[in-house]
Amino acid sequence: MAQQFADIILPLAVKGRFTYRIPERLLSVVMPGVKAVVPFGSRNIYTGIVSAVHDHPPEEGKVRDIADIPGNEPVVTTLQLRFWQWIASYYMCTEGEVMKAALPGAIIPDGLQASGVNERYRPRQETFVGIAGEFTEHALNGILDSLRKAPKQAIVLETFLALTGYPDSNDPLPVKKSFLLREAGASSSHIDALVRKKVLSYISLDVSRLGTYNGPVSDLNPLSKAQETAYASVCSQLEERKISLLHGVTSSGKTELYIHLINEQLKKGKQVLYMLPEIALTTQIILRLRKYFGAVTGVYHSRFNDQEKVEIWKKVSKSEEDGGYRLILGVRSALFLPFTDLGLVIVDEEHDGSYKQHDPAPRYHARDSAIVLASLHKAFTVLGSATPSIESYSNAVAGKYGLTELNERHGAIKLPSIVIADTREAARKKVMTSHFTPQLLNAIDNALENREQVILFKNRRGFSSYVECSECGWIPSCTRCAVSLTYHKGINRLVCHYCGYETPVPSRCGSCRSPGMLTRGFGTEKIEDEIKIVFPSARVARLDQDTTRNKNSFSRIIEAFARGDTDILIGTQMISKGLDFENLTVVGILNADNLLNFPDFRAHERSYQLIEQVSGRAGRRQKQGIVVIQTSDPRSTIIRLVLNHDYIKMFRLQTEERKTFNYPPFCRMIRISVRHHERSKLDGYAAILGNELKQQFGKRILGPEYPLVGQVQLWYIKNILVKIERERSLAKTKEIIGAAIEKVMKEKGASSLRIAVDVDPY
Repeated sequence: MAQQFADIILPLAVKGRFTYRIPERLLSVVMPGVKAVVPFGSRNIYTGIVSAVHDHPPEEGKVRDIADIPGNEPVVTTLQLRFWQWIASYYMCTEGEVMKAALPGAIIPDGLQASGVNERYRPRQETFVGIAGEFTEHALNGILDSLRKAPKQAIVLETFLALTGYPDSNDPLPVKKSFLLREAGASSSHIDALVRKKVLSYISLDVSRLGTYNGPVSDLNPLSKAQETAYASVCSQLEERKISLLHGVTSSGKTELYIHLINEQLKKGKQVLYMLPEIALTTQIILRLRKYFGAVTGVYHSRFNDQEKVEIWKKVSKSEEDGGYRLILGVRSALFLPFTDLGLVIVDEEHDGSYKQHDPAPRYHARDSAIVLASLHKAFTVLGSATPSIESYSNAVAGKYGLTELNERHGAIKLPSIVIADTREAARKKVMTSHFTPQLLNAIDNALENREQVILFKNRRGFSSYVECSECGWIPSCTRCAVSLTYHKGINRLVCHYCGYETPVPSRCGSCRSPGMLTRGFGTEKIEDEIKIVFPSARVARLDQDTTRNKNSFSRIIEAFARGDTDILIGTQMISKGLDFENLTVVGILNADNLLNFPDFRAHERSYQLIEQVSGRAGRRQKQGIVVIQTSDPRSTIIRLVLNHDYIKMFRLQTEERKTFNYPPFCRMIRISVRHHERSKLDGYAAILGNELKQQFGKRILGPEYPLVGQVQLWYIKNILVKIERERSLAKTKEIIGAAIEKVMKEKGASSLRIAVDVDPY
């Protein structure tokens, strides 16, 4: 038999796969998808994934042997390997980087020294109690009689027999020790005594770290007439095009449609991936899905620890009969789970920017990647949003995707009425109370009087945007990033929102030593403080990154609001996405101008989406909601479009503008970020790369130039933007970019240079 070799993906940012010889003792267990322990470099050992087995020795270099195959079963499917390959190719990164992002850390240990590789996943074990031998009913009665002077031991044994049904059940299942103690009202010493008497025995068993759903499963709700029409439309489009965009206004019942689509696939024995942009949203929706689909429903996101992620990974790869998950609710990383028979992928809130991974590589877009994943499985894809992205809606209008419009709220509830509050005029008339206009205060007052709830949206956390010297204008800045520090009153410190650097609030100016330090701007923390002063009897809570750092803090805040324990909830973007509250009637958007005046070609689209989504939280049941938008520019085009809930006009205006200036969807974009610790060296290397690319692409190259924040974590940054016509070969363009980067990296002293490529950076 010819010598066999294996191509192995290692978790490194190095191009290509690495070929190793398969020793004879491992020939029977090496196959695509299994883990392989291999030597790499002079001393390191890595665990990689076998991607292919063949009999072609490498053309050059010494071939080393695979050291070990830990576990004989593949942890990755061949479809996953194809998906990784696509991600690496499209987003210009290495398969090793994709592998690191895709696999839970406990499955693949990091590179270790030559001492060896230790498995990091450990099953959780708990102590159970079983019967120590085979006893007849007569023998058990004799044992119970002998325990008359040890009544607690007798109670433990009687409880065990009642729970297991022994001896009527010949093969009784063991009982968890903690459960037996609780049911018997006994202590460990009483079970220990029965174990010494060889009546009972202790057994260590592996148990799941994941909670199990044991509640009732309900029938699906019937669809309304409008929903039935939309459902039929989506189903026919999926049969024809495989991809359908569901454009439904807020509270139109898109989730109900998803549930019916999921049900159809589960009945066929298929798996379903239901994607959401934020961990936050899974809290409400998982309860809703488990109500209909029970224990086959699982969740996957970054708040799970590595051990829990491995258990979810294994449950996704199992069949339903073996206790596997058939429906997974997850954020973007759920794309990488080992689906065996995917039938449907739902991307809810498909417009959301959280679907884009920015750092580190792979810098993928989960929505676009989900479409590719579904196609690999020959599955359907449904994209849903009240405010679709310009790209998705363009694809639907062009006929590439199916398009279904759902233009009425479920139960004929009216869309919220929008009130535009002019902050500039209110300030001129001196009728502002802190950061609140009279219109907003009146709306809050009425809601509280009627025992209704309020959400206040401010897209900046912290107490104030920065502190400033009243004498000379000095502003404390981050020592590692080119940004001012944000004041957080709760911890009484200045914090950098880019790198996390913290410092005490200075009592004097760092320049002129004046004691007159003032806070400027405002964030969610300041709004929380001031709303408590205006409405002292209201129960107020805040929802932002600072209040949701712990694993269950988001759930706790949301559940308190849903129960009615909170009257006013203040938050950042987190509160804009898909949340559904029965008693919420007032939404206040503070300082909408911050959203609009941002130097990005998507600023107006994203502002419209965010304001419309936040507005959509109001009045989702019997009462019409009211939304107060505070702005210093009430004549803004985007504000006017939100006033009329006119998505179509926003789409038309944005596409006209992008066509004129050649922005997506009329071109493709690739951003190249060049970083160096020394500004002068960065300028030199970025200029070399820019000139190299301009020779190939001419005016399609923009930059190199410093971004809005030109230094992060001591790295100076310059960006180069490549615009590519739709008809031009993207693969060829990437090839040219890759060659140019390699050339620059060979320049003298370039080893300390960092270059990152972001395909579709928007």
